[in-house]
Formats: sequence, structure tokens, C-alpha cells
Amino acid sequence: MKKGYLEIAKPNQEIKKEDKEEGKKEEQEENGNMEILGTLKKGQEINIKNFETKTAETSPPTRYNSGTIILAMENAGKLIEDEELREQIKGAGIGTSATRAEIMKKLEKISYIAINTKTQIITPTEKGELIYDVVKNSMPDMLNPKLTASWEKGLEMVAKKEIDAAEFMEKLENYVKSKINRLVIH
Repeated sequence: MKKGYLEIAKPNQEIKKEDKEEGKKEEQEENGNMEILGTLKKGQEINIKNFETKTAETSPPTRYNSGTIILAMENAGKLIEDEELREQIKGAGIGTSATRAEIMKKLEKISYIAINTKTQIITPTEKGELIYDVVKNSMPDMLNPKLTASWEKGLEMVAKKEIDAAEFMEKLENYVKSKINRLVIH
């Protein structure tokens, strides 16, 4: 459930000792505002006593490190909206527990990422950013865990003998070839 305005307008619970008296007044005012907000109806007009704008900047998300990137790869399925595909990749993610660390080592070895030896913070290299831009602009679905989930689903269907392995491989090869041909032509 989304809290809407309550997420932003929630009363301030932390009051410093030196600001206790002033804080009490502000808290009472905020609580009064919260009560008023609770009585408002959609489309109702209200009188505004005052308002102010704040100038602020958002902070970028923290960079991945060796551990958090592995967790993100494990939990990539959470980003998939299609319930069936999300279930397919649930608990599997991108790669396997045995291959995720090797994927990171390879990305570092071919200079797509740099890993700070002290902090383990991962940063993309210029080469890595260029490759990402090419993939994003030419075949963006390759960056979506939904693709991995659909491939996993195909592999499971092969394992259950619901489709022929050769048929699955042919579809997979045709898909990859079409993406590469599109990239080469552009």
C-alpha cells in the first residue's frame, strides 16, 4: 500500500533537547496539519496560509560493491513485472552462485569495470560505459532480466520435454543472430 502524502508529511519524531519548546509547538502544528489532511476530500479547495520551496539535490544511489552486485544479480527477478517470468527466475537470478563471481572477474579483466581493491566499490570504465550505451541503444532487451527469465523458462521446458532441445536452441540462435545482425547493419 502506498502511503502517498503521509510518507512526506509524517510528523517529525526526533526533537533535540535545546529545541524542545520550539519543537513542541512545531509538532503540535504538524499534528494539527495531519488531522486536517486526514479530513480532506478529493477535489476539495483549501486556503493556504503560506508555502515555501526548498532547493535541494538528490543523492545518487550508492555504488555497488563486490557483495551488493552479487546480491543484485541473485535478486534480479524482483524487477520483472510479468508474474510467470518473475517466478521462473525467482531464487535463480542472473548467473548461478558458481558463476556470478567469475562474471565479475571477467568484466574486470576485459576492462568493462574497475573494482577498488580496498573498498571493493565497482565503477564502470569508459569502455564499459560505451559498450553499455551500444547495447542499450541497439538491443535494450538484453539488459532486462526478463530475457534471462524467458531463457530459463525455455530451458525448463526442455528439461520437462515440453519442447525439443534442438527447437529451443534454434529459437535462441535465431534471436541472438537477429540482434547481432541488427547491430552490424546499424
